[in-house]
Amino acid sequence: MCDDRTEADNETFLERQRDLSRRGFATLATGALATGALAACASGKTAAGETLAVVEREVDVTTPDGVADSYFVHPARGKHPAVLVWPDIRGLRPAFRQMGKRLAESGYAVLVVNPFYRGARGEVVKPGESYSDPAVRARIRPLAQTLNPTTAATDARAFLAYLDAQASVDTARKAGTSGYCMGGPLVMRTAAAVPERVGAVASFHGGGLATDAPTSPHLLIPQTKASFLIAVAQNDDERGPTEKETLRTAFAAQNLAAEIEVYPAQHGWCPPDSQVYDAVQAERAWGRMLALFSKALA
Repeated sequence: MCDDRTEADNETFLERQRDLSRRGFATLATGALATGALAACASGKTAAGETLAVVEREVDVTTPDGVADSYFVHPARGKHPAVLVWPDIRGLRPAFRQMGKRLAESGYAVLVVNPFYRGARGEVVKPGESYSDPAVRARIRPLAQTLNPTTAATDARAFLAYLDAQASVDTARKAGTSGYCMGGPLVMRTAAAVPERVGAVASFHGGGLATDAPTSPHLLIPQTKASFLIAVAQNDDERGPTEKETLRTAFAAQNLAAEIEVYPAQHGWCPPDSQVYDAVQAERAWGRMLALFSKALA
């Protein structure tokens, strides 16, 4: 969950790492190294080890509620499985464009969306700002609070319809979706909104996947037909240690394939511009996503 407690957890973690670094036992990859981190994940490869040339552009996608500014990237040749990417609470930005491009270089037609388009276009966290700043969080959270189960379903249908209308998308193959942080619940709602279309779902440090609320995402699992990857942050698991078991039970009841694992990394470890970016664990999670997509979207 992207809340004040998560920020406090991560700040404690970072301070511990800084202490270790000062004593010469470790070095820390933080937001200050974001440029290097982006370069490290600059390219993707297909299952055959090939990096495909891609075409990328900024696009506007019409939804029932307005126009969503988005980033669309796909291999330069051929038709490929569609993938819808839901960013974390910091929204559409260079790090997620880079991740989308890397995925396209591995053989997918990728749409990375601005989930906050109803209230703001473009980057909601400006260059030089930090989500760890309480004032920035206070500005962004109202945007996140405009999202709900209904908007998630209508947006998912609109975004996938946009993808399916593109010449680079192979509509004969299932679509995938990946989500980070608040995008975790959104990928589950996407799978339930378009169950015949979505064949693979990947959630990375997703918050609130299994709660006591009547609208909890895990209650939608019977409406889905996809294979799932649920990558859990260690501090999220500490706060909700039973959540993963609730998910396992729900998936098993529907006989759905689901890989659920707690990673030894902090909430937010996957995007390369995150203060708690963990290159080793991010690459491991990325590899598991590619394995899922390769199998489920074949």
